[in-house]
Amino acid sequence: MSQGLRTRLAFLLETVALESEHLLATDGRLFAEPFTAERAATLTTDDALAERLDAFTARFGRLQDTAGDKLLPTLLQLLGEPLGSALDNLERAARLGLLSGDSEDWMAARALRNRMVHDYIRNPALLSEAVSAAHAAVPMLVHFAASCREYAVARRLTSR
Repeated sequence: MSQGLRTRLAFLLETVALESEHLLATDGRLFAEPFTAERAATLTTDDALAERLDAFTARFGRLQDTAGDKLLPTLLQLLGEPLGSALDNLERAARLGLLSGDSEDWMAARALRNRMVHDYIRNPALLSEAVSAAHAAVPMLVHFAASCREYAVARRLTSR
């Protein structure tokens, strides 16, 4: 096995662990109370809320990108699995037991990021719906990151 891939895997596992912590902290602050359409409508005047939402959206997207687009392909390569499209790789992850839910859940969460960004100020009801759905997807992302770590450690692909 390539030492370079092992080093990359260790780096990515550490990165997604940190990203998970940051996302969970921001998620807790943003959802201390429900993110309703009424709350979303105050974003133009509530700078603190707007900044929390921006942090949540960025951290949600960053964890999903790092875990799905970087960590998963690296892990699959080390396992000798063929790499395919993002959907193919996610289906392999589901078969390996790394993904709670299925690949369609992950792809739906990916679409949420785009909705959160594009519906930001235009439609508070749609934004509220997207942000609340992303909040519900946070455990899936965090679980995936943790499962990849446990899987890699159990197979001695990394020591951390």
